[in-house]
Amino acid sequence: MAITASMVAELRAKTDAPMMECKRALTEANGDMVKAEELLRVKLGSKAGKAAARVTAEGVVASFQDGTTGALIEVNCETDFVTKNDSFLALAKAAAELVAKHNPADVDALAALAHSQDGFGPTLEDVRKGLIGKIGENMSFRRFKRFASGAKLATYLHGTRIGVVVEFEGDETAAKDVAMHVAAMKPVSLTSADVPAELIERERSVAVAKAAEDKAKAIAEGKPVQSDEIVAKRVEGGVQKYLKEVSLFNQSFVKNDKQTVEQMLKAAGTTVKAFTLYVVGEGIEKKVDDFAAEVAAQVAAAKGAA
Repeated sequence: MAITASMVAELRAKTDAPMMECKRALTEANGDMVKAEELLRVKLGSKAGKAAARVTAEGVVASFQDGTTGALIEVNCETDFVTKNDSFLALAKAAAELVAKHNPADVDALAALAHSQDGFGPTLEDVRKGLIGKIGENMSFRRFKRFASGAKLATYLHGTRIGVVVEFEGDETAAKDVAMHVAAMKPVSLTSADVPAELIERERSVAVAKAAEDKAKAIAEGKPVQSDEIVAKRVEGGVQKYLKEVSLFNQSFVKNDKQTVEQMLKAAGTTVKAFTLYVVGEGIEKKVDDFAAEVAAQVAAAKGAA
């Protein structure tokens, strides 16, 4: 598979790795972006994963809250320009309110709910289609979550690209601080025990591959090679370190790194039961156009038509 400059640029934006390293990783991975990221992490360590949370798809996160009932929703569009459009923002806000008030089962059920805006209706889907024609850009409801467990809710929006809802009991200020912390540090679970197994295995495989590369390098340079037992302990130590880094309660609190989030909550007499984090475009691969290839294709097509 041909590795284009745009593919290298996309991997570099995700990982902060040097451009040539990105190209080598993509070549070895035959263009597979996820595999290339893993190869870079093996070669360059955690540094190559620092920007992995960056996303490319556009859209907004909107929320609605009425007492202990609330909703968080992500609505996508094609360009950043539309994320500032008042009609698009109103659509996202209305969708969040509809989720909270009507508890739709899925995106299709949400789209079928009654809503009128900008002269379009009578359903949310009709409004969406109408705005597509008016604004000239596709838009879609990607995902949402409704909150109605009876727990208190602390909602935090960082601009329109990151949204957090924390379900808690206790002090509202402490819960709001946790919501801001989640937006900044992006934990994947409440505790180490809650980290998804697939993430743990991915981290372990990276650590094992890195250890193998270090061993090969030591042999090539005539340096002492660590025993399998020591290597196994290093790998497991790395996994345990990862678990602490990605679990909310074990993370150092952003407002006071001398204490963990769990310690801060205990001091505030507050219990966090769950949190939900939405980052716009997370997990979406955005099409990156190869301009040179596009021009070449148009020229070839023009010659063929002549």
